[in-house]
Amino acid sequence: MGGKVKRGRRTLILTVVIIVALLLGAAGALQVAIARNGPAVLDTVDRIAGEADEIERLPLVRYGEHPAQKLTIHRFRYFEADETRPVLVFFHGGSWRSGDPEDYNFVGRNFASRGMIVVNAGYRLGEDGRWPAMMEDSAAAVAWVRENIADYGGDPDRVYLMGHSAGAYNVAMLALDRQWLEREGLGDDAVKGVIGLSGPYDFYPFARDSTRDAFGDAPQPEATQPISHVRGDAPPLLLIHGEQDTLVKPRNTRALASALEQAGGTVTARFYPGMDHNAPLLALATPWLSRRDVADTVTDFVLGGKASVPVQPQTR
Repeated sequence: MGGKVKRGRRTLILTVVIIVALLLGAAGALQVAIARNGPAVLDTVDRIAGEADEIERLPLVRYGEHPAQKLTIHRFRYFEADETRPVLVFFHGGSWRSGDPEDYNFVGRNFASRGMIVVNAGYRLGEDGRWPAMMEDSAAAVAWVRENIADYGGDPDRVYLMGHSAGAYNVAMLALDRQWLEREGLGDDAVKGVIGLSGPYDFYPFARDSTRDAFGDAPQPEATQPISHVRGDAPPLLLIHGEQDTLVKPRNTRALASALEQAGGTVTARFYPGMDHNAPLLALATPWLSRRDVADTVTDFVLGGKASVPVQPQTR
């Protein structure tokens, strides 16, 4: 009897060890996958965990000849032919070096399910995307949306821009520095509002390789900064930042929000004590949608409401 008990214990222990090893192996593989392409992994998790059968992704659109100049479009599958919906144009992050709008389908699925037409915009990156190329592409993408989105059920007079990290920089510059949209023949009414997640808005002098690579050749480096183009008549801005962000410090959002307030602009800043750089983006995907109110705040901003949390004093 004692031998059987010992063998049973050894079998149980071996089984537990195998399960733990498999879990650790899976966790390690997941970490490697996230390190290689976090947004794509996040998109896969969202697709598996979410329920988006009513959302359709339309055929890929090209707004230029470069492979990165592409758009994905998500919309609710069923709506009246004469119905138009507000448009959310999302620009991905990646330090102006990496990223692909097709890895961010979770943004399209989840906000399309909330009543929007969602466009994920790509732009030139790396050597091809050095200043001012990323801004030229961002403006061209918005111009395409304004001209064509009615064909997809979107309202060209209700276009909102959103970006994460480097993408938040792009959309902030489009909102503040008039020259980019003007080059595309668009006026101040082309964009109704802008949402920035974990955005760099005041980072000169350039201290990182990524910013030196992207902006180091700019003839007027100060002019590449959103903080340098603050104006009171800019479109309303919603700025979201995690207090634990060590890659793009929260002071970027505090500085821009404070400057906009002083200029008489319309700005709302939301800070999340437990969030790091990528957490606001993570909060836009299933199954994390219900854990934070980031998606709800963005939805209220786009659909007519507006979060009203005062800019907090600078702490870092």
